[in-house]
Amino acid sequence: MTQGNCIYTNRLIDKLVRFNRRAESQGKTLVDIKQIKKAISCTKKYHEGQFRHSGEPFYSHPLEVAYLVSDYLFRTDILVTAILHDTLEDTDLTYEEIAAIFGSNIAGNVEYLTRIKGGGEKISSGVMVENLRISGRDEILIIKLFDRLDNLRTIYYKPQPKITKTIKETQEYFIPAASYLRLCAVHGELSYICSSY
Repeated sequence: MTQGNCIYTNRLIDKLVRFNRRAESQGKTLVDIKQIKKAISCTKKYHEGQFRHSGEPFYSHPLEVAYLVSDYLFRTDILVTAILHDTLEDTDLTYEEIAAIFGSNIAGNVEYLTRIKGGGEKISSGVMVENLRISGRDEILIIKLFDRLDNLRTIYYKPQPKITKTIKETQEYFIPAASYLRLCAVHGELSYICSSY
């Protein structure tokens, strides 16, 4: 898999390299940039030809989610999960393939972020947030919160009925989850965007 440079990749990698320098000087664990690049390559490959409502390539979204998550959780497994978070739901990539490439821990994390569950049942994002909170999967919940935040930042590209549904779900599930996790800045931005609609 080739990484392929683009503004989204460069922005994320540049940030992680800077964070690694700081972490190294403080004797902390570094993020495995090679694994991150492999995840970027994988998400670009499987999301190829998909676009956001804004017209940007779809892979820009998971890279932005990882970028945001890195301020709170600076770990390779979490960042790889963020980069791959939509692959099971929106591409042909399988759990088994993710496990073979990145390990079963990351495959399991991506599966937690997939709304399509066993038997093909699709749960709402709100139900997913509640399930993650109740089960104590706070690290995965943080990824889901930043997934929603990035989607809200470009919500004006979506049709009005989808906007209304997403805002209601955000107010009911995501804003309380941000409070639960004590992510004040995320809580504030989610609330601000919702109050604009």
